[in-house]
Amino acid sequence: MTARTAWRPVAARAASLLLRYPDDEVLAAVPTITAALDGLPPGVAAPLRLVAEHRGGDAGRLAAEYVELFDFRRRCCLHLTYYTCGDTRRRGEALVLFAAGYKAAGLELVDGELPDYLPAVLDLAAAPDPAADHGWRLLRENRIGLDLLSGALDGSVYRHAIEAVRAMLPPAQPGDLAAAVRLARTGPPVEQVGLEPFGLVDTTGGRR
Repeated sequence: MTARTAWRPVAARAASLLLRYPDDEVLAAVPTITAALDGLPPGVAAPLRLVAEHRGGDAGRLAAEYVELFDFRRRCCLHLTYYTCGDTRRRGEALVLFAAGYKAAGLELVDGELPDYLPAVLDLAAAPDPAADHGWRLLRENRIGLDLLSGALDGSVYRHAIEAVRAMLPPAQPGDLAAAVRLARTGPPVEQVGLEPFGLVDTTGGRR
């Protein structure tokens, strides 16, 4: 990692925390996140700071707002494969590819989340090199999902967190933009299928 990119793990971890459900543990980290933002490029720090400031509000209101937004609005899903696969059998195959990324990094998922859960992918990107490379690769390969999520969050403070993540990735290619436009018009596929949970990232080797 070069000096020019040494800030990326901090930014990825901050974005991960700011996109998680605002429980007591996550909210307790807000002052630490705010202090860490001072070392990030302005284009990344500024949008994350807006979310951090928002999370200084009433805990009950923050929790209700989060559930309403991310649990009850399908187009605001934090699981990246939803945007390209919906609830079809293809999503199961896509999740296997995500899980392979964690395995290749030598890390495990915890807490019952699926491997395409954006905060978990950001945690993978925040891991020490070379494990982090797998997280950044997954984010780049799923840029369409991030673009669609950003559009769906229009008017929400959480859109700023997604914008910060997008700012850390290469610009979208013409093919990505065209695909995002098509999916925005039609929405994800709707075939229903059961999916087994995987989890978040355990970087402690089981020492929790």
